[in-house]
This record gives sequence, C-alpha cells and structure tokens, in this order.
Amino acid sequence: MTQTLLTTLSTSDMLEIDGLHAFDFALDDQQLLIKSMDGRVEKRWSFTLAQVTAATFDETLQSWTLTGESGEHRLTCFQAFTGNNNDEDEADDDA
Repeated sequence: MTQTLLTTLSTSDMLEIDGLHAFDFALDDQQLLIKSMDGRVEKRWSFTLAQVTAATFDETLQSWTLTGESGEHRLTCFQAFTGNNNDEDEADDDA
C-alpha cells in the first residue's frame, strides 16, 4: 500500500516543517493548519486538502514536499512515545 500524507498525518504526534518543530497542528475535512514558534515569533501555515493530497514523499530525505500559497515546504512527520503515570509496575514489584 502506498502511504499518503493524509494517512501519515493521522498517526503523527509531531511535525517538523522547514526545520521547525510543530506540536500544534490540526487536520480537518478542509485544511491542514500548523503552528510553530521560531524564537519569539509564532509561524503559521495553512494547506488545503488538495495541496496535502498532492504532496510527494522524498525517500532520500524521509520527508514530504508540500506546496502551499507561500511556496514549497519540507514536512517530516513523527510518532511520539507516551508514558503514563500509573503505578501498576510498582504495585507488581511490591507483591
């Protein structure tokens, strides 16, 4: 199965766009919105679903090339590891 940017975004927890990490992004049925901080300046990008669908994957760089109103952008998707605060492991050790 060929992976698309839409399917990749559905399992991503963090993005990197043009070298900036972006934890705040949203994909709905109309657009992809991305926010990131560059020092003290908030940067925002908006892409239509057609632009997201047209994105191409670069095997060498392991990232997507996405063209929007402000030009071409490099997008890398990441899946984060999460932990929990449950003490289940500690309870098992005490038994």
